[in-house]
Amino acid sequence: MSVTVVLGSQWGDEGKGKLVDILSADVDVCARCAGGNNAGHTIVVPVGPESVPTTFAFHLLPSGLVNPKCTGLIGSGVVVHVPSFFAELDALQAQGLDCTGRLFISDRAHLVFDFHQIVDGLKEVELGGSSIGTTKKGIGPAYSGKASRSGLRVHHLFDHETFAAKFRKVVEGRFKRYGHFEYDTEGEIVRYKALAERLRPYVIDSVVYVHQALAQGKKLLAEGANALMLDLDFGTYPYVTSSSTTIGGVCTGLGIPPKLIGKTIGVMKAYTTRVGGGPFPTEQLNDIGVHLQEVGREYGTTTGRRRRCGWLDLVVMKHSCLINGYDVLNLTKLDVLDDLEEIKVAVKYLVDGTELPGFPADLEVLAKVDVVYVTLPGWKASIASTSSLAELPENCKKYIGFIEEQLDVPVEWIGVGPGRQSMLKKL
Repeated sequence: MSVTVVLGSQWGDEGKGKLVDILSADVDVCARCAGGNNAGHTIVVPVGPESVPTTFAFHLLPSGLVNPKCTGLIGSGVVVHVPSFFAELDALQAQGLDCTGRLFISDRAHLVFDFHQIVDGLKEVELGGSSIGTTKKGIGPAYSGKASRSGLRVHHLFDHETFAAKFRKVVEGRFKRYGHFEYDTEGEIVRYKALAERLRPYVIDSVVYVHQALAQGKKLLAEGANALMLDLDFGTYPYVTSSSTTIGGVCTGLGIPPKLIGKTIGVMKAYTTRVGGGPFPTEQLNDIGVHLQEVGREYGTTTGRRRRCGWLDLVVMKHSCLINGYDVLNLTKLDVLDDLEEIKVAVKYLVDGTELPGFPADLEVLAKVDVVYVTLPGWKASIASTSSLAELPENCKKYIGFIEEQLDVPVEWIGVGPGRQSMLKKL
């Protein structure tokens, strides 16, 4: 099998980008299959002859681009805000990352426009106290347009008159729905005529491209965006994103059958974080939560928002493992737990004294669960400089072993710091 998949297993922000960066050194194509520029991956890599540590922030572009021999592909399941695409590309190139000739976009990908971003904010106002916590990047409204068959796709940009007519009709529909908000429709049509010409060299039939690459024996890495608990079907709905963030989204977002997928890697943080609203059973609104937030630098790459923090939740992880069928796990940010005397791990949810069989669909049920924890001893030592599994403190190894035993999935990769070199692999 030539397709390896990296997926977020919790509520996002697990550190997928670093693993993708490491794996993409040995692949030919790194592909995004869902989401838009609401995603955020931060990667620290050495750049130039003096190997200066450089931080790259990815939002829409595949983070495998940090490796100069890897081609990046934005698949059909992604929604693309073209100005953001170029702003991100220009920023990466200014930092010394040359992407010339190795970045492509599917002609079937749907477009996000500025009016989608305006509508995103208006929808949040409409929800009032039930605000979902969207990034206001227009992702939800763009996927809504896709589902209601009123969306515009990348290929529409190259027939300007047809694009202009469709664009006017879509914007007029939004005015009818939300009232006449301030928006220069004709100015946008002119702007996109120029953007279309700049975009043209990047646009391909990604289905043909992917299958030709696989037929030639090339290796493809599918990079998930967001995570399982933000999935439209299986996450904490409605506090979710608007796309399929699961293994299923890889197939539909890239146009590949399940039989071509080889290894699926679930990336999980050594504790739990989330952004936005919704119940969070293991959230710690205390010194532990502050410790995880500050030591773990839990601030969003895309939004800058502080993340809510809590103990590792294995009820969430079991739900995630069932749906995505991870072959192995990447346990990240384990070093954030270094200074803790003891570490708690959620293993069950009870409602009125009865254990729930799985992760509940009903958020009202989720909000009232009693969490059953197992308490494990901390290791009270820095693991940031460890270079092998054998060097880890005994209690740290026990923490990893407990996770593997509970989930019945091996941990193959262990993150002990932010840099590319701070990733241990179990051989």
